[in-house]
Amino acid sequence: QVQLVESGGGLVQSGGSLRLSCAASGGSFSVAAVGWYRQAPGKQREFVASISSGGSTMYRDSVKGRFTISRDNAKNTAYLQMNSLKLEDTAVYLCNLGTGPGNSNSYRPSDTWGQGAQVTVSS
Repeated sequence: QVQLVESGGGLVQSGGSLRLSCAASGGSFSVAAVGWYRQAPGKQREFVASISSGGSTMYRDSVKGRFTISRDNAKNTAYLQMNSLKLEDTAVYLCNLGTGPGNSNSYRPSDTWGQGAQVTVSS
């Protein structure tokens, strides 16, 4: 069974940066895609970014050019580097281990989620 733990959230001013980490334990990390999602108060959970087992990435349009997803299989950890943060980026960010390897244009989430990391962007 896989467990995911996010870290690196916090309060940052608009225009600032944060890096989230998603540490995985148990199961097989390297063969699975990893996705980042976020959920703001009163909003549905939405896809942010994903990275396939082979390193192909995919982003929602609103974060392209600002966020970068990466992974370090040796550390069983995925990252989300968030730059030029905006007020609308405020949300709880969750990582997810995909049901398969993923690819450059498709990500299928599993029911395995981390506990979430709060990201708050202030003006």
